[in-house]
Amino acid sequence: MASIVCFLLLLLSIARSCHGGITSPYVRKTEASIDMPVEAFPPPEGDNAPEQVHITQGDLIGRSVIISWVTPKDRFPNTVTYWPTGKKHHHKRQARAVTTFYRYYNYTSGYIHHATLNKLKYNTRYIYELGRHGSTRRFSFATPPQVGPDVPYTFGIMGDLGQTYDSNVTLTHYVSNKKAQTMLFVGDLSYADDHPLHDNVKWDTWGRFVEKSTAYQPWIWAAGNHEIDYAPEIDEHTPFKPYMHRYHVPYRASHSTSPLWYSVKRASAYIIVLSSYSAYGKYTPQYDWLKQEFPKVNRSETPWLIVLVHSPWYNSNNYHYMEGETMRVMFESWVVENKVDLVLAGHVHSYERTYRISNVRYNITNGMSTPIKDPSAPIYITIGDGGNIEGPAYRFTEPQPSYSAFREASFGHASLEIKNRTHAYYTWHRNHDNEPVAADSLWIYNRYWYPEEEHSSASYMV
Repeated sequence: MASIVCFLLLLLSIARSCHGGITSPYVRKTEASIDMPVEAFPPPEGDNAPEQVHITQGDLIGRSVIISWVTPKDRFPNTVTYWPTGKKHHHKRQARAVTTFYRYYNYTSGYIHHATLNKLKYNTRYIYELGRHGSTRRFSFATPPQVGPDVPYTFGIMGDLGQTYDSNVTLTHYVSNKKAQTMLFVGDLSYADDHPLHDNVKWDTWGRFVEKSTAYQPWIWAAGNHEIDYAPEIDEHTPFKPYMHRYHVPYRASHSTSPLWYSVKRASAYIIVLSSYSAYGKYTPQYDWLKQEFPKVNRSETPWLIVLVHSPWYNSNNYHYMEGETMRVMFESWVVENKVDLVLAGHVHSYERTYRISNVRYNITNGMSTPIKDPSAPIYITIGDGGNIEGPAYRFTEPQPSYSAFREASFGHASLEIKNRTHAYYTWHRNHDNEPVAADSLWIYNRYWYPEEEHSSASYMV
């Protein structure tokens, strides 16, 4: 009898340990989202007016900016005029762009320009102008503070945006967040490939759609599966062709051989971008680069270490379940060994945050394949909930696994407010009707300087 009681208690203990944190009962909707019509994204007025303006960091340390734009008819003018705010005319400078275009099946792009502004001053707002005469357009951006261990800085976090009515709600909520200074975007931009013949007009409309943010603050880009655009059935055999032509990144500054994986330092953060859809096995270029990259991180200079990847390594949704498993097996031990603070992913069209866990003890001989608490491990955040045309992923696995702290099937964006080398405040803002509701929040403790256990403050509204 005693043995039976012990056995039942053991089963109860196992059942309890299998349950994680909170599965929010809130579901935004289960049907697919609807793309906004092309007419919702008119080009700017003026002859050959510059459009689809976006900026990103242009070097390793934040003193350079890449400004990109498209002109529909003529490759000229292909220069940027820029100056610090409050300065007189003689402070104006110019940078000339590298100009390209591409063809994809029955589509020919406009002229795509990429100009790099170098030797900028830290913590300074700049005005910049594109175009000429009646087609001139003016924008601005702020450079980050100089890289340092206790520099406060706020990042936005978003993925899988698309250009639907739900996407518009997400982006509008993000733009209203005045604290955010730079976007960490984890992939899946336009969803052009979800349309017949990979309709590349959708790349143009998406560029116009996001311009209200991308022209004014850097977006750090990671590529997702919807950027591959490999379509041999229409004789398109070059992966990432539209994305690579349109979105330039400073990959050479971190000695990468491909713009699909690279790193940047910004304020007190070291950001590593990986490619889920490029080779990452042993001795591949991405593997070799990452192996050499981690030893370069100086946590006394950049205490916050963040990794961006598209396909999540931990995901308790039936949608895309375990698609990131091979990359996790390849790189998780490095991530834990180097005490990465956060791994941000998209791909799954819902929201999920994990506890600090790892599965690095697993190998084919010991069979220990259960994730366990690990204070050196990152928090994994899946934020593929931008509002894209495919709709939310609402079928979570049950019971909620022990590694999952909070999950919800709806749309939104997040922000990460780095306060100093030890503390950062993270919030996920659900699109709730007309308001971005902070449905999940957490004080995050730096793994290198303050490796204490965090206490979740997740909440939800029905």
